[in-house]
Amino acid sequence: MRRRIFETEHEDFRDAVAEFVSRKVTPNIEAWAEAKGLPREFWLQAGQQGLLGLEVPEEFGGGFPQDYRFNAVVFEELAKASFAISSCVGIDADIVPPYIVDLGTSEQHARWLPGVAEGSIVTAIAMTEPSGGSDLANLKTTAVRDGDEWVVNGSKTFITNGYSADLVVVAARTSPEKKAKGITLFGVETGMAGFERGRKLDKVGQPESDTAELFFTDVRVPAENIIGQVDTGFIQMMKNLPQERLGAAVYGLAHARQILDETIGYAKERKAFGQSIGAFQHNKFLLAELVTKVEVTQAFLDDAIMAHTAGELSAVDAAKAKYWASDVQNEVIDHCVQLYGGYGYMNEYRVARAWKDARVNKIWAGSNEIMKELIGRDLGL
Repeated sequence: MRRRIFETEHEDFRDAVAEFVSRKVTPNIEAWAEAKGLPREFWLQAGQQGLLGLEVPEEFGGGFPQDYRFNAVVFEELAKASFAISSCVGIDADIVPPYIVDLGTSEQHARWLPGVAEGSIVTAIAMTEPSGGSDLANLKTTAVRDGDEWVVNGSKTFITNGYSADLVVVAARTSPEKKAKGITLFGVETGMAGFERGRKLDKVGQPESDTAELFFTDVRVPAENIIGQVDTGFIQMMKNLPQERLGAAVYGLAHARQILDETIGYAKERKAFGQSIGAFQHNKFLLAELVTKVEVTQAFLDDAIMAHTAGELSAVDAAKAKYWASDVQNEVIDHCVQLYGGYGYMNEYRVARAWKDARVNKIWAGSNEIMKELIGRDLGL
């Protein structure tokens, strides 16, 4: 079914992004996977191509169309080549910038946003902690005021772009007695004394994405690096999480669609018992089911994209999109592995790597169990 949410300007932009992915991304994925991270050259090239400034005002070097369809185009085209790279760019270009744009001071705008748009400042957001997981209200990292500075202590884990980020938005508890209402966001920059990174974490999948533990030992952060108001960080995170969850849904489904298309091609060519494996009724019916499920899911996501572009996407609908799309992504790719047979379990085949890469989408940005909890609460249960 033809998608109807994109206009000529979006499709022209898609062509440019697809060309960038073909020239600059796809040929380098194996090298980046071996290095367990993206080189600075990638970020600078992506910034030059206009992939990183979609949430940045034009005066600071961004595009700022205030049209989430452009974000979706970037995620979809990157996800066709690498689910991991799409998520890395999602953090840097889609998740972190709104905190700075919407909450930051004019000085913070001038100091950080041009570098974000051009790729010279790579960003990350540090919410998750070793003991907390999805329980963002129970943060253990603390920040205590000392004159014109705040002293930050604690640790974060599973931080995408964490090893290479120049600027990390860190959630820390500033008023323990206020519980969830006592959290503040800080811009912690590379080079601040006491800010250290652990090793690049050894993940099941997504090797080209650098994921790290972060440690803060008496890190003195100047008051001018507070993002937003003191003790309002939790509210700010809750406000921005729907966009993060929609992004996870968008690039997750695009990833599944690409692998499914490749699997259909394989099913037409692979012969067994004198005919293509796609001609067997079970496989034919299975592929028909998967294509239909992907297209139905795409229709829901397209509605969510348009709702978010109009400023109307609710947190509950974002939760539905994230939970459902990531479940469909994993179901589809798991079936694709089965259709490839033994080859589907070989790392040299993209379907095997995709299977490993996809699994985390049901966990990050709030686990799917948390998504169902949010949906259930909305039902009054």
